Formats: sequence, C-alpha cells, structure tokens
Amino acid sequence: MVVLLIVGFVAGVVTGLSPCVLPVLPALAAGGAAGAGKWRPVALVGGMVITFSLATLAGSSLLSLLGLPQDLLRDLGIAALFVLGAGLLYPRLGYLIERPFARLSGRRERRPANGLLLGASLGLVFVPCAGPVLATITLVSASHRVGLESVALTLCYAAGAALPLLLVSYLALKAASSGRWLRRHAQQLRQGAGVLVLVSAALVLSGVAQPLQRDLPGYVNSLDARIESSGTIAAQLRKLGGEHVLRAVVHGASDLPDASNPVLTDYGTAPHLLDITKWFNTPGDRALSQAYFKGKVVLIDFWTYSCINCQRALPHLEAWYRKYSPYGLVIVGVHTPEFAFERVIGNVEHAARSLGVNYPVAIDDSYETWLSFGNGQWPEDYLIDQTGQLRYIQKGEGSYYQTESLIRDLLAVNNPWLPPRTSVPDRTPKETTTPETYLGWPALQLYTGTRIVLDKPLQYRFGAQVPLDYVSFQGVWTNNGTGAVSGAGAQLRLDYHAKDVFLVLSGRGRITVYVNRRKKSTIEVSGYPRLYTMVTGQQANTALLQLDMTPGVSAYDFTFG
Repeated sequence: MVVLLIVGFVAGVVTGLSPCVLPVLPALAAGGAAGAGKWRPVALVGGMVITFSLATLAGSSLLSLLGLPQDLLRDLGIAALFVLGAGLLYPRLGYLIERPFARLSGRRERRPANGLLLGASLGLVFVPCAGPVLATITLVSASHRVGLESVALTLCYAAGAALPLLLVSYLALKAASSGRWLRRHAQQLRQGAGVLVLVSAALVLSGVAQPLQRDLPGYVNSLDARIESSGTIAAQLRKLGGEHVLRAVVHGASDLPDASNPVLTDYGTAPHLLDITKWFNTPGDRALSQAYFKGKVVLIDFWTYSCINCQRALPHLEAWYRKYSPYGLVIVGVHTPEFAFERVIGNVEHAARSLGVNYPVAIDDSYETWLSFGNGQWPEDYLIDQTGQLRYIQKGEGSYYQTESLIRDLLAVNNPWLPPRTSVPDRTPKETTTPETYLGWPALQLYTGTRIVLDKPLQYRFGAQVPLDYVSFQGVWTNNGTGAVSGAGAQLRLDYHAKDVFLVLSGRGRITVYVNRRKKSTIEVSGYPRLYTMVTGQQANTALLQLDMTPGVSAYDFTFG
C-alpha cells in the first residue's frame, strides 16, 4: 500500500504540472498576491485539497442521495469564485465576505478575501485529467466502499497536485511583498487580483481554455502508461477498486454474455447510465431521465470519436435514429474516451458535429457507465426493450442488417406498420488487415529500429528491414507513452496490408505521405486532435508507407480499413 500511496502522490504532482490546471492558475496567483502573511498560500492550497478530496470521495454519492445534479458542486465553486473576485475588486463587499471568518478567528482585520475560502472554491472546480489512480478513487466512491486506504490515496493524490500550485501561490506572494512600489499600491494590487479571480471563474465556466489545454503535451498520459504497465501497481489498484477498475483504462473484456448471435435474448434489467459528465443533442442539453426511457426501445452505443470502427458505424446509427425515432426508438451515444484529448468536451462536440451525429450523446469521462454495462470495446451496442430489459448485445462494428431487424421486432410490438428498412452500405472490412497499431511505447509491439526511450527526445534510425505489420522511426522523436511527438527530420515507416490507412494525430504541422517510396499526398495537421486518412484505395494491398513529418505533430494510433 505504501508504494501505491507514493504513486498516488507522484500522479498528483504530474497533474499539478499538466495543462489541466491552466484555468485555475490566474486565481491561484491572485490569491497569493492579494493577501499578507506567509501562511496564506498554505491556506489557499489547503482549502483546495480539502474540498477536492471531499468532493471526490463523497460528492457524487451525496448529490445522488439528495437528488441533485452532479455538476452542482462545480457550479457552486464557480459562483463562489465570482463572489470572491468581486470582493477583491470592491473592498466593502470584501469586508462583508471576510467578516464571518474574522469572527471565527477572533480577529477583525479588514481583509478583502480569505485564502482558505478561495482555495475551497478552487477545489470544487479543479477537475484533473483522470488516470488509473483517480479512476480507482472515483470507482470506490461510486460503489460506496470508501475506507482508510481510499481516503489515504485521495489525500496523497490531492497533496501531490497541490505541491506545484503551492509554489505558484508562494511565488506570487513573494513578488507582491518584495517591492516598495507594490506595497504602496497594495489596494490596486488586490483589485487586479480580483480581476484575475474573475478571469479564472470565466475560464472555467466558458471552457475557452480547452484549446490550449488540448494542444499542450499530455504529460499525464505518460504516467498513465507507466502505471498500467506496472504489474504491482495494477494489482494494488485492482484490489482497492475491484476487478473492473483497470478496464476503465485498458480495454478489458465484458462480463456480459456474448450475444453476437442475432436473436433477442433476456439478459435481465439493463444497467443505468451513471455519472454522466455532460449531455448534448438533447432538449436544452439537459440529461435524459430514466422516466424518459420508459416505454421506448433504447439503443446504447459506446463510442469514442477518433475510433475508425466507431466512425464506420455512425451512418447506420444516424439512419436508424432518423427513421425510427418517431416510432419510439431512442439512441444514446455514450462517449467513453480512449485518449486524454477525448476527455475534452469541446473536442467531442466538434467531432460529433463534423461526423453528423444528431442523436443524444452522453459524456462518460469517469467510465462509470462503461463499468456499469461491463463494456469491453469500441463500438459496442446494447438494445433495451420497452420494459427496461436488455435484449441484445452487438460487439464491434458490423451486423447492421441483423441489428436493425431486432430493432424493428421490438418496435413492432407497439407499431404494426413500420417504414421500409434503411439502406446504408456496410463498410466493415471483410478481409484480414494489419492490426490496430498504437505508437505509445507500452503498447508498441511490432517495432523495429533504434531502442525506444520514454519521455526523452532521441535520434532514431529505421530498422534495416521493416517486416509486414511493423513500424519504425527515423529522425528525432519523443515517445510519451501514449504516442510519439515528431522532432527534426522525423519519419515513420509502416509495412501494412489494408485498403485504407488512418492515423490519430494532434498538434500542428505537415505530413508528406509516400507509398512504396512514391509521393501520394501532403496532409496539414491542425485544429482539434482527430483521425486523419493517410491512404485510401479500391482494394487491399501490401505496401510500405512512409510519413515525413514537420516538428510538433503527435501520432497516436494506426487503424485500417
């Protein structure tokens, strides 16, 4: 357990250094600079640790018990930031906010803001990038199995995340108190700090910091990969969170029976959608209640937007939604992320619009719904009848004709006259292709060339030969555990067998595509991270693909069609 606590602390430190903290940095700096006393940064970050730990361990369960929305605590934190920012900006209001705390401490100093209260507000809105450690804590909390070990792990994680933030707050205090001019203009400094707190609140509320968070390197992913690849830590996480916990991070198998045979079966009462972060494509983007599903046929589709298998399935889902929703069909696309950038809601919404997804989408960033269904892959579909019974499971893409037949069978119970079937072509590959190929070091199995070094820029050389299905690097690359970031002279080779080749990319730059050493195209990489088409053809071929990349492009995962 000691090793797990150390890992929890280190995971927190990495989170505190990651782009996830960007929206709260202005408020942290302002909080440190706005007050006096060397203990103010400690109070500020201490408040964050306390409320973050309490919200993580008990917040979801408490809100569910009271029947309140899951984002209430975050909304309260944002509201408190606006109030405290205004208190810094207007001294009289600040005195009214401070007065109860001054009475509790026996002092009546006119301080426009209280460090502990500001920190407590930040703790409610500070949502770090979830990795295996936080996934375990969340699962333990959701299953009401909070104990001494999970509390200790949460505190270690929160303390680790607080350490870099404490440094930011302390440096701001040091800068504010070191100059005579700054001391002479203390009131103006506090008002400026008030503006920064209001800016933080606006950043969190609007999500405008998401593009910057998205485009900066995913440091947390590297730690995730190391944790996942450690048998000792994985075993301890599994023991603490239950056997399902690592399935939220790695792609484990489903515990539900295999229903690939296209017949309606009774698997019992369907699981519920749990701990959904956000809904969209619903009226007012509000959550769909359990009452909404009663008497309807429901298709739950687990997907993630950069997955080519999911993308090939989307036209079928959209066609069914258009044709059968008037007759009682509800489709919910449960978006459970594979990569860290797929946890950014703005990325998911942008991708859904680009891909033509118009049916309701539920964001499952915590993997609670994935675990509730015992899901095992993307895509995977669950068909639920009008009484709430789970009747059919489709693992992976394909079998669209059969799935639509079963949807029609269930709808026919209340609708004897249904419109004609849909006619969307099934583009599921019919022959064996090169398997999905991750470029992050822990999952990179078919590789040849210079030995990979994790998290450090290195000059690579191609292998003397690149066998079928193997990849090889040349030039400067940095492998961060979930992908590879291109540097000077970066090239990538892959000997593949497929008709189409796709690659998940992020960052900004240019890729020149060669097939069998002949230039085929140039691809501009920019915008939100997504799936790009490298090669497309009429039939499957075996060929050598080479990609020449400008610096600053992150490559994650090859898939094939």
